[in-house]
Amino acid sequence: MINKLGDLTTEKVNKIYSDIDEKSAFEIIKMMNEEDKKVALAIEKEMPRIANAVEKIVEAFKNGGRLVYIGAGTSGRLGILDAAECPPTFGTPSEMVVGIIAGGEKALYEAVEGAEDSEAEGQKDLEGIGLSKRDIVVGIAASGRTPYVLGGLSYAKEIGVYTISLCCNEQAIVSEIADIAITPVVGPEIIAGSTRLKSASAQKMVLNMLTTASMIGIGKVYKNLMVDVQTTNEKLLDRAKRIVMMATATTEEIAEKALKESNHQPKVAIVMIQSGCRPNEATAKLEKANGFVKKALEYIRGEEEIC
Repeated sequence: MINKLGDLTTEKVNKIYSDIDEKSAFEIIKMMNEEDKKVALAIEKEMPRIANAVEKIVEAFKNGGRLVYIGAGTSGRLGILDAAECPPTFGTPSEMVVGIIAGGEKALYEAVEGAEDSEAEGQKDLEGIGLSKRDIVVGIAASGRTPYVLGGLSYAKEIGVYTISLCCNEQAIVSEIADIAITPVVGPEIIAGSTRLKSASAQKMVLNMLTTASMIGIGKVYKNLMVDVQTTNEKLLDRAKRIVMMATATTEEIAEKALKESNHQPKVAIVMIQSGCRPNEATAKLEKANGFVKKALEYIRGEEEIC
């Protein structure tokens, strides 16, 4: 395992860009864009492990567990961002996907000196949320050696929690600890050591995959529509209406009526329109189908055939 910071790929100097400080704005942006193209290719190599992680996350959700992200600095902020976007997008409870960052809330806005250097703090923060065996923990660290993350993952393993690591360096310590190691190696940054660039982009893309694919896996998407979207503002109310219209090929008037009767739940409104069910009947069928719209409609059609 590589432990010295200077030996990490993410810390190396990319000699191709040693004169970047002499370039024009356009030349700098072009260089950055060329480097960013490498991110998707690095993630492609990790797809089998990402898919395996998604299967484990879906399993945890179905057993009433949580997805917990833990990280420091940029990595921690990315975890919190991904967690925060799940409730409005997929209608999940706020506690279903949790983001934890070294240094706490203050670290979201400014660097908290030394916060990432304590393994004990990583364990303490996971203890603070009542981590249990039903949960699944993703340790995010571009370097793969952040003590706070290592401490958190080690504690999770000790109490029988399934663990996933996400870092951008081969032979990283965190990869040795985790049950699944996701390691998109994007190469040296265009500004040496600035892992808020390619490394952070890779991490964000992987986190997108983990939550999006997992939410699809528990019925939060019908066709390619986010049918559990929360209608908490005018924009989302309008989006919910358009989702119902697209899912059912119906008129705006019918979609609005069904949404109103279903207490603005797109899933229920879709099942109502497609089957002619009342809101309580549609809700019951969705519960029987574990939230999958397509399965709920199949149940209803099956009952119609029997009749």
